[in-house]
Amino acid sequence: MIVGVTSLHYLTHTEHSQSHGIYRRLYYVPIVLGGIWYYLRGGAIVALLVSVLYAPHVLFQWGHLPAIHIEQYLEILIYNTIGCLTGFLAEREHVQRIRAEDAVEHLASSYAKLKSQADLILEIEDQLRRADRLTALGELSAGMAHEIRNPLGSIRGTAEILRDAFPPEDRYAEFTNILVDEVDRLNKVLEDFLHFARPEASERNEFKPAQVLNEVLQLTRQQANQKQISVVWSEEELPAAVGDAAQFKQVFLNLILNALQALPDGGQVWILAQVNEDQITLLFRDNGPGIPDADLDKIFNPFFTTRQDGTGLGLAITHRLVLNNCGQIRVANHPDGGAEFTLILQRA
Repeated sequence: MIVGVTSLHYLTHTEHSQSHGIYRRLYYVPIVLGGIWYYLRGGAIVALLVSVLYAPHVLFQWGHLPAIHIEQYLEILIYNTIGCLTGFLAEREHVQRIRAEDAVEHLASSYAKLKSQADLILEIEDQLRRADRLTALGELSAGMAHEIRNPLGSIRGTAEILRDAFPPEDRYAEFTNILVDEVDRLNKVLEDFLHFARPEASERNEFKPAQVLNEVLQLTRQQANQKQISVVWSEEELPAAVGDAAQFKQVFLNLILNALQALPDGGQVWILAQVNEDQITLLFRDNGPGIPDADLDKIFNPFFTTRQDGTGLGLAITHRLVLNNCGQIRVANHPDGGAEFTLILQRA
């Protein structure tokens, strides 16, 4: 633009003064653009370049007209003033914009940090509430054990004596069998209560997750085969994790049995492993109906169950055992369907 306007000046005769007046104003366009695009340095350099190119035209072609000569030198002064002023204002606006962007980024970072801390506080509060419920349940279980277990033993012994008194084909023998079975079921519920009352070992042991998981899969293979459920596990080697092998055997057993009971015949269960420097993550996923969204927050609560024959203590016990061994457990519905339990173990 500068070259074009300068060429018009030098190629147009001075008799066309009105045209030269227009050409002089055209110089403001590149000067202002230089200041806006390249700030103070750009505005000053463009104005200086225009002055250097335009000054010889004023000196040699308008020198014989003193009045116009002075006016055009004044125009050169205005060029430099406009260039510096435009560049200064553009640069100040640019600095303020950068400060505003930095402030927005800092606020976004602070908001994300506050949100993370708030989520952590809510999670800790939820864990504390659950711990309070489990503590109360443990105290209740310890008292109930002594009051219920002895009478249960007496009832079962009496029922067995009565069962032996009747021949198998007698109709009363069936009632005695029902009595023995119901006593056993009640005793199983009582044993689940006692899991909360028994103190956990304070020492931190190590165990091999893959080895324990393979043992559990052997135990549950028959039940899976009966329902034609496929359990997919790569049987890959995993590093040692912090925890008690017997307790995590119960954890794995509860998770797999929970999936088998929730699946229809012909379902599928996937067990996936991920390892990083500090953690071992095991994913237990099935392709069943999943868990209602309203029940996800209650799934680890004691006595909460969606099955008619369930006690609601299996996943509650699992949750407590995992936490007692420095682990974490979460549950969610997979986008492709089915429930997914995420078990996070601490590497030994």
